[in-house]
Amino acid sequence: MEHQLVQKEAFTIIGKSILTSTREGQNSKQIPKFWQDSHADGTVRKLTALGETEELLGLCYDAQQNGEYFKYAIAVESNAPASDYGFERIQIPSATWAVFTSIGPMPGAIQEVWGRIYREWFPTSGFKQAEGFNFELYLPGDTTSEDYRCKAWIPIVRK
Repeated sequence: MEHQLVQKEAFTIIGKSILTSTREGQNSKQIPKFWQDSHADGTVRKLTALGETEELLGLCYDAQQNGEYFKYAIAVESNAPASDYGFERIQIPSATWAVFTSIGPMPGAIQEVWGRIYREWFPTSGFKQAEGFNFELYLPGDTTSEDYRCKAWIPIVRK
């Protein structure tokens, strides 16, 4: 799988989150619905206005019960006062990240990339996932397009 290794300094995001579960693939249904609801209720518009760029993040963090449950946030990189807008502030630490590009309509394309990362890349890469956060970086564009691109960022350490 094509990827880049990127060293990124710590950064701050603000966003809105849900608790989801990997049990019976609930996260594969709940996360797209969360995005749909967040577009409909104006959350995405508010976040985009507060972001340092037009890029949105889908952040996975705070895994519980051996990863069966985790939080998922729709967020932007921003130093705005999160509580003023009803959002939470999260500090992402400095890390080395493996970055993979997804091409195709959402959510199917990014879900396929995540599956391939764990099935194909990690077993042969010489790396393991570091504790903490991983995220999807959504670039501006038509997320339903066959050529839409977004990126999956995973913190890594050598095995």
